[in-house]
Amino acid sequence: MDDQGNQNQNPYENTTYHYSYVSPYDQQPAAPTPPPAPEPPKKTKKKHPVLRTIALILVCALVGTGSGFGGAALFNYLNHRGGTGTTIYQNTTDPQPVDVSKVEGLTPMSLSEINATYADACVCITVRSKVQQGYYTYDASGAGSGFILSEDGYIVTNYHVIEGAYDIMVTLNNGESYPASVVGYEELNDVAVLKLDGITGLKHVILGDSDDLVVGETVCTIGNALGTLSFSLTSGTVSATGRSITMSDGTVMNMIQTNCTINAGNSGGPLFDSYGRVCGITSAKYSNNGDTTNASIEGIGFAIPINDVATIITDYIEHGYVTGRPDMGITVSIIEDDVREMYGWPAGVLVREVNAGSCSEKAGLRRNDIITKLGDTDITGVQQMVSVKNKYRAGDTVDVEVWRAGETITLHLTFDEQTAADTNTATQVPSSGSNGSSGNSGNGYGNYPGYGYGGDGSEDSGDGYGYFDPWSWFFGR
Repeated sequence: MDDQGNQNQNPYENTTYHYSYVSPYDQQPAAPTPPPAPEPPKKTKKKHPVLRTIALILVCALVGTGSGFGGAALFNYLNHRGGTGTTIYQNTTDPQPVDVSKVEGLTPMSLSEINATYADACVCITVRSKVQQGYYTYDASGAGSGFILSEDGYIVTNYHVIEGAYDIMVTLNNGESYPASVVGYEELNDVAVLKLDGITGLKHVILGDSDDLVVGETVCTIGNALGTLSFSLTSGTVSATGRSITMSDGTVMNMIQTNCTINAGNSGGPLFDSYGRVCGITSAKYSNNGDTTNASIEGIGFAIPINDVATIITDYIEHGYVTGRPDMGITVSIIEDDVREMYGWPAGVLVREVNAGSCSEKAGLRRNDIITKLGDTDITGVQQMVSVKNKYRAGDTVDVEVWRAGETITLHLTFDEQTAADTNTATQVPSSGSNGSSGNSGNGYGNYPGYGYGGDGSEDSGDGYGYFDPWSWFFGR
């Protein structure tokens, strides 16, 4: 099952096999075999006693690990059966206590120290959501991970862990479970903040600086692997920093690459650096989805750098929304290549709606304009425009190049600030209605016919070309 609660139908994934097992009821006992005739003794070379000792130690290690008894048991057995003249050496040490005092984030920590110190600051998250499949709606469950940010119960996880959930439960390392409320979330950066209400004194993590990470540095994560192996620690190294990764939905994200094992259910968990500080949020891994025709992909996982989302997390806790986030107050759509070529339109995004009183209206942006450039960057698609826009802050002024009725014009736009409501809703792709087939009024510009983008099934612009558009975005993000 993945983080969203989808059942994995691939027979090659998440399956444990037991080999060479045959039920005693499935085969008949074989006839007894007579003992072999004695053979005359053969001369053998004299083996060096040290080599024999090493060989026995290796056998002891292999057999002992699998069968549950180690060197000491085998040593006693050899001596009590009459002795062979072989001595097995065994060394024991006193168990070393784990130092949990290194919590200031300034001293390198071993993996066992990080686990002993911060396992209580990690959580398992289970969710229930409604899933629409055709005409049917059914309940689905999912699982993920998270980490406690403060002693009064603020928790960080991935947005995709809680996406669409109507019930969220958080389980602590001591086994206690509590319902969690959503403080804020952002799909664009795949981050969400939850809250355990009425609970204090919780163990929490220390945030680090993801910009200080170096390739080869030891990292680890503690998470709810596969949704069942709770509080599992896996470790590895930083494989690369600053990776631009295109996610399955087309979003391009800056990521830390690591060979630290990340499985379904680990999403949202902390990526600890060698000082025990959280340097990232485990989020994704490469997978061949069980494609047996290709070599399996292992050891390529990704985490969101904590520096990229620390301000977002803080703003949700302190203000309930992300402050300073630029808002254009428009709804835009992608333009399919065949449509663009049919009408001779340039590459860009189509403006479907301009909110009254918004900065876009004040700048002179109109419905059916095609935005071709934002600042110094050519606009080729919605996701790319999102990334470009979010490099600015509310209050910044930018030139917007638009194509209107065969003419290219430049507008000067000063970004509004996104409101609390927009922060949690504007990042979502709205649900599309029927295949908008109405496009009635022909309000195309000049010789260029309007195009009826009917994402909600009722658009009137255009000359009858209804178009189902699931990529209509409110551009307040």
